[in-house]
Amino acid sequence: MVEQATAAQQSRAELGAYELAREDFAHRWAAAIGSTVLSAMSREEVVRLLAGFTDELHAAVAGEHPGVAQAQALGRAMIENDFISTVTLERTLAFVGEHLLPHFGLPADRTHRLMAVLGGIAAGYSDALRDRTLEQQELSKSAAIMSIREAEAALRASEAKFRAVFRTSAVAIAVTSPDGTLLDFNEALLSLLGYTADEIRGMTSRDLVHPDDRGAIDEIAGTLATGGRDHVRVEKRLVRSDGETMPALVAMSLVRDELGEPAYHVAMIEDLDEVRALQTQLLKQSLNDAQTGLANRAQFLGWLEGASGSQGPDSAALLVFNVDGFRVLNDAFGYEVGNRLLASVAGHLRAVFDGVGELARIGPDEFGVLIRDPADLRSVIALVEEVVELLAEPVWVDGAHGVGVSVSVGIAVRRGRGWDAAELLRCADVAVGWAKADGKAQWVLHDPERDQRDRARFALAASIPGGLEQGDFRVDYAPVHSLADRSLVAVEAKLRWDHPEHGLLDPHSLTSVCASNGMAVLLGRWALEQACAQAGRWHAALGDAAPALQIDLSTRQCQEPELVGSVLEVLRASGLPAAKLLLELNEHLILTINDEQVENLAILREHGVRLLLDRQGSGALPPERLRELGLNGVKYQSWPVRSLAADANRHDDSAAVALFTWARTLGMPLYAADVDDEHKAARLAEFGVRAAQGPLFGPELLTAAEVDALLALPSS
Repeated sequence: MVEQATAAQQSRAELGAYELAREDFAHRWAAAIGSTVLSAMSREEVVRLLAGFTDELHAAVAGEHPGVAQAQALGRAMIENDFISTVTLERTLAFVGEHLLPHFGLPADRTHRLMAVLGGIAAGYSDALRDRTLEQQELSKSAAIMSIREAEAALRASEAKFRAVFRTSAVAIAVTSPDGTLLDFNEALLSLLGYTADEIRGMTSRDLVHPDDRGAIDEIAGTLATGGRDHVRVEKRLVRSDGETMPALVAMSLVRDELGEPAYHVAMIEDLDEVRALQTQLLKQSLNDAQTGLANRAQFLGWLEGASGSQGPDSAALLVFNVDGFRVLNDAFGYEVGNRLLASVAGHLRAVFDGVGELARIGPDEFGVLIRDPADLRSVIALVEEVVELLAEPVWVDGAHGVGVSVSVGIAVRRGRGWDAAELLRCADVAVGWAKADGKAQWVLHDPERDQRDRARFALAASIPGGLEQGDFRVDYAPVHSLADRSLVAVEAKLRWDHPEHGLLDPHSLTSVCASNGMAVLLGRWALEQACAQAGRWHAALGDAAPALQIDLSTRQCQEPELVGSVLEVLRASGLPAAKLLLELNEHLILTINDEQVENLAILREHGVRLLLDRQGSGALPPERLRELGLNGVKYQSWPVRSLAADANRHDDSAAVALFTWARTLGMPLYAADVDDEHKAARLAEFGVRAAQGPLFGPELLTAAEVDALLALPSS
């Protein structure tokens, strides 16, 4: 089994990007239809088959011309491989419609082509299912033919068997003589046309065919008699017993006697209204969400494309509603309750937007509304707030739990015509992300300037790995001086990025960029390695007189399971004593840290690493958490330090004094940053602050070489 797994991994590793995407898509497709497939194929065989289907679908949608014929062939292939359950087709249409474009990164302007392909699949499937039915009907026809032949040969035992098939067939069958006299019929024919056996007996085929189609039926009989064809399938009109016209699909065959002369015709008949109703139903299912009854993403994208054209509205508003914490609700109450909540949200959206906009479910927990030519933005926002108000009413589960549902809403507006549908949807999605980041349960209007800033930041974040490889990053140091004698007692490591286009990025900007794409762990480890290596060299040269090293520990780094091992490994490699390393913990980290992360920090402290609380005075901190951390010091910066200025107002000064007084009661070393004048330095010294950093002491950031010079060491 291990060898098989290894081989599978090697085989997968050899695949290209498209092949991997195709394989994943086929596996997900197989999972979506797995419980509905009636075929005897194994799971692996089904996945291989669906991978081939995926190639066909991709070519049909992504090619130069819509592959409707390919789609129809795919629908027929499903029947040929015994995918005969209509549920299989429904799930296939829903899965492909929702996932094909995003999975392969195809543009939204392919939506119309995707819809045509889905219709082709449904049509091909329906045709093949009908053909399969007719093939099965051939057996019924053979049974009918054999019934007559064996009746003539007096083989009554065999006749009973085949006549049973003929009589019980669900397909209407009529046997007529060459002149059209009705020789035999089954119950299905009587049911289809509304006759009794006594009423239909003795009638001719012409009596059952609409007068305008009798000539065509006579021509078909003549063609069959002359040997031009063995069988014919045509759409003709029949007449029911009540005189109503019925469109029908008639498959007509000629049976010859032993001499090759025409003996009788066998006609198998289907109600075309039922066939077309099935096709319509299948197409509807391909464009609608079965769970909520709303339009699905494929249909919604079609609406967007239509509205964005030159014939579209003069203005449009796109609203995206994302259910907050839907996964948590599913985990807490189960998927059945989750489905009920989605249905409830869909119901409220219908109540507000029916007749106002086009509503669809566009994701597992997401809904979209397109409003054409809204009166104004204020009216759109009023509708959104009406939905929010309706959702405030809890949904009761099992009569005991009132489950509340909130939504984050993104609003994007376009004026004029000819806008890009995919871009509008992206803008609404971006606004949803802002609403989530700003606290959820609110609406946010898309702001192009904010979007542009975010995209620039994301682009910058994406180039971080390249910057590391090119050597564009470095560590600078903020000197920390004793307030007593102004000697250098520590340095705080600050990561810098000398970007080829944007210049030297300051630490604050870099922190924001790292948060955009999860690079905090990689960059944090790199900065720790560089700073510890440099501090290790200073310690090797100066011993205990060397400055200590302070460095920020980000929230993301603190969440890393390998934090302890990583820090200790860096210390061993650099030769820096653990006591010389101070990890700065932002006060916001203290509020989010969990017990496991506290334990990791405690282990580092046991190895001698010191922990420094970076306090900016933004609020109260839990005393029990501070005790658990066993801090080795507190550093104040920003507002608390600025509030000690000579011209600060009394309120700010009093609040800052209270903070420093509280810190002094902790009995641990105090530090300060952002110190820019002697007045603040003197007041900080009164509160027991030992060391500080800031413009008062000279340049706020020094290169490693400049620190060497400050320490009177040769440059390293």
